[in-house]
Amino acid sequence: MSLWKIRRPIPPARIWLLGALPIVLSLGLWYLLTHGAAEDRVLSPVILPSPGEVLGSFPSLWFERALSRSLITSFLRVLVGFAVGALVAVPLGIFMASFESVRAAFRPLTTVFGYLPIPTLVPLTLSLFGTGELQKVMFLAIAFFVYLIPLVVKAIDDVDSVYLQTAFTLGASAPQAVRRVLVAIAWPDIFQALRNGFGVGWGYILLAEMVAAETGLGNIIITSQRRGPREHIYLVLVVITLVAFLTDRAWGWAGRRFFPYREAK
Repeated sequence: MSLWKIRRPIPPARIWLLGALPIVLSLGLWYLLTHGAAEDRVLSPVILPSPGEVLGSFPSLWFERALSRSLITSFLRVLVGFAVGALVAVPLGIFMASFESVRAAFRPLTTVFGYLPIPTLVPLTLSLFGTGELQKVMFLAIAFFVYLIPLVVKAIDDVDSVYLQTAFTLGASAPQAVRRVLVAIAWPDIFQALRNGFGVGWGYILLAEMVAAETGLGNIIITSQRRGPREHIYLVLVVITLVAFLTDRAWGWAGRRFFPYREAK
């Protein structure tokens, strides 16, 4: 079958079909496990509500838990944290990959941060920045920095040295070689790293908002876990998935405009 031929392209219709199949099967299994009266179900509604119960709780999530306000709050936190982290990670990564002295100076620090589990940054930022808005932004900024710095370094490292040699042969200075050769060639890969990092940030935001947050999607999850309804937990996860998907599509659209010579899906 062509389905099992290595690296052979398949028709778009089959791609959609194969992509939709696991989702349909998962929804079907969810329905089977939660179908019927509460006492007759395979899984208790306390553990896993049915799809209908989850969808039916949307009005209370929207009006009573102020979903729109929490979504905007979380989005702004991700955006600000991402901006701060990227403003540090991108220039530092470029300098580390361009100059070995800078790489030698910062590699131990970035390596240590790379081995740190992201959840351990929560108590660290709480002790340094308190429980206010600054803590949440700084947690996200550090998490984004840890994620982005090795990707930016790799993007610059992947530029073939022949371009540098050609630039120096033509009389380019070191700053010109960095700006007009290394960065210019690596920008599409750096952009892709930023795109991936912004998507990962929607996983970080839950960690940032699960401690001492009065608003935000993470706060809704914690409140629903403690006081109910549990259906709100699953709805918030769906909302996060949809927003992350839409923002990723927006990044993809921007990538096609900025780098038309590169494929941005």
